[in-house]
Amino acid sequence: MNETTATGPNGTALPAPERKGTYVLVPGFWLGGWAWEKVAAHLRAAGHDVHPVTLTGLGDRAHLATPETDLETHIQDIVDTIVQAGLHDVILVAHSGAGAPVTGAADRVAGRIARVVYVDSGPLADGMTQLDMNEPGWNAFVERRVAEQGGGTAYPLISWEEQEKAGASLEGLGEAERALFAARATPQPYRTMTQPLRLTGAADRLPKTLVACSFPLEQVHAMIAAGHPFFAALAGPEWSFAELPTGHWPMFSKPAETAEVLAALVSPVSG
Repeated sequence: MNETTATGPNGTALPAPERKGTYVLVPGFWLGGWAWEKVAAHLRAAGHDVHPVTLTGLGDRAHLATPETDLETHIQDIVDTIVQAGLHDVILVAHSGAGAPVTGAADRVAGRIARVVYVDSGPLADGMTQLDMNEPGWNAFVERRVAEQGGGTAYPLISWEEQEKAGASLEGLGEAERALFAARATPQPYRTMTQPLRLTGAADRLPKTLVACSFPLEQVHAMIAAGHPFFAALAGPEWSFAELPTGHWPMFSKPAETAEVLAALVSPVSG
């Protein structure tokens, strides 16, 4: 079938109509759906359908945390958001530590997902835990903090200095952003970090995008080429890449630009 081009009253070609996306936005550790407020506002102003997610035990759902809140709980939270709202062709977005539950949710409802996006984040492989991504010395720090300050079941927010030691860039976070983050952060349920991710492979061929914020794409591509264990999977043809130079929390440091990067992942509709 030949494609047709829409024309105006004078016969000139009209631009292809913009396709509107359906976004499910999942924040990283310690954060609720509130963290996406500014990004969601920009996307909605452009006509997109946006569903920020607050995972069990976090944000305004902090009171629902139990010692049994685990990775499967958070996967189910995302699945329920998508299924209960009747969403299809979803652009499913993970920030930071949300990479694990988003990867799991995409595997569960792959038929409803148009693209999986990792913002300063990445997928975990089958059988991995969030702690497997860390150096042993850092995991010892996490375990002590959970035991001493989190009652053995939660990982409380760490200091900005500790964030930097963990490799999280603070670029773009001024005093106001840091104060907001600290005031609204809630402890991360610890079993979300220790339970292995289980995958069936249903989402393996879905389109995926890495949005690099706190490290340059040149470095990412070099690690992919070198076969780095955490980046080798990004060599597949399903992967695309975008760069948004800022710190580890672009929803706070560059919300308008974050929305622009996400909106660009929706393909235009042919006329």
